[in-house]
Amino acid sequence: MTAIKELKAVARPRAGKGAARAERRAGRVPAVIYGEKQDPITISLDFIEINKIIYAGHFLTTLFEVDVDGTKHRVIPRDYQLDVVKDFPVHVDFLRVSKGTTVTVDVPVHFVKQEASPALKAGGTLNVVAHTVELECPAESIPEAIEVDLTGAAYGDAFHLSSQKLPAGVTWAGQGDDTLATIVAPVGAEEEPAAEEPKA
Repeated sequence: MTAIKELKAVARPRAGKGAARAERRAGRVPAVIYGEKQDPITISLDFIEINKIIYAGHFLTTLFEVDVDGTKHRVIPRDYQLDVVKDFPVHVDFLRVSKGTTVTVDVPVHFVKQEASPALKAGGTLNVVAHTVELECPAESIPEAIEVDLTGAAYGDAFHLSSQKLPAGVTWAGQGDDTLATIVAPVGAEEEPAAEEPKA
């Protein structure tokens, strides 16, 4: 079961660019909670806390219980905006999720046991095609990553999503069968040695 993280917020009664700028000057990040056929709630978050959480990783696949002035909302981040120059968060969107809700999320792909691949040990290259995959998951069961085991991988091998075991209740949200990665031989690795020219 996915751990639910606690997050403190305060209600932000005013919307609009002017109010958002005022929040940022006060060291807070504007945000909104929407979904579940309820009215959106404008809130603000502590800048230091949300900046740390975003850069810790897995932000968009983490469930949060946001405490807004004592009222708790179960949410998942749907998007966030960063300052184009300084890369700090300037706005966050949260989607309400009730128990049993299925969500669509982008989950990172990790390639493990590369040292157990004869082709990679011999100088081959792992050509990563997909760094993330789009999955449909119960909100309580979002995997942190999909791990692709490269044990025994040889030149020319391709790894497809269909060959990866997904956790119970998790399905792929895309169409067809995505290639996640291929193993590419070094230039000339499969070529025959050139024949020596006969001496005069």
